[in-house]
Amino acid sequence: MNGVEMNLKKALSTCCVAAAVTGLLGCAAPLPGGPGGTASGEPGGLPSSYARLAAAGGRVIALDAAASTVRVYVFRGGRAAKVAHNHVLSAPVLSGFVLLSPDGAAAERFDLEFRLDQLRFDDPAQRAALGPAYASVISREAIERTRQNMLGNDNMQAERFPLVRVHSVEIVGEGPRLAAKVQFEMHGQTREFWVPLVVEGLPERLSVSGAVVLRQTDFGVVPFSLLGGLIAVKDEVVVEFKLIGA
Repeated sequence: MNGVEMNLKKALSTCCVAAAVTGLLGCAAPLPGGPGGTASGEPGGLPSSYARLAAAGGRVIALDAAASTVRVYVFRGGRAAKVAHNHVLSAPVLSGFVLLSPDGAAAERFDLEFRLDQLRFDDPAQRAALGPAYASVISREAIERTRQNMLGNDNMQAERFPLVRVHSVEIVGEGPRLAAKVQFEMHGQTREFWVPLVVEGLPERLSVSGAVVLRQTDFGVVPFSLLGGLIAVKDEVVVEFKLIGA
């Protein structure tokens, strides 16, 4: 049993642990060309850097996109904000790996990515569960316009910059509560943030969840606005996640 697993086991014996990592892990697909290195030769295999770390004694966990959730909350703004809508986006297709090390948190790492052009916008079931701020019903036509506005050439430029990548630089603390300095790569820009992590389920299963606030302008993105700012979206967005792996 490695150091993190022993810490988690001890914590779980005294309290009910929550869940968290930074935004955006996923399924067992490789991370082609991402910070984790190129994929191994086998389809669905580990990135080469993770394969080397696993061979050296680490435990590599591929996260399960079908069981995981990543949501992005975008808030209405502008002088006519009351006639506009808040939006919830979700990433149904994710890729990610976590390395657990016998040397503890300082030697551990994770990499993950998802595509902007695969985001799902304003799923009715998700909106209905979020309370009054998301209670408005949005037509399919309006949802498609929102997608085109947010991902188009004047905003996120998803065709030119389709990938969002997250790479851990440093992890500190002891399970179940950790903190990670992570690099976010989006829109051709890379920025670093500290993100709190809370983990549960090890050694049988990994469950992590949490949230981080990002500013679109930090990545060179101009938040969408219409009619001179009469209707707009706020610069700040919230990325919320619950990620599962075994």
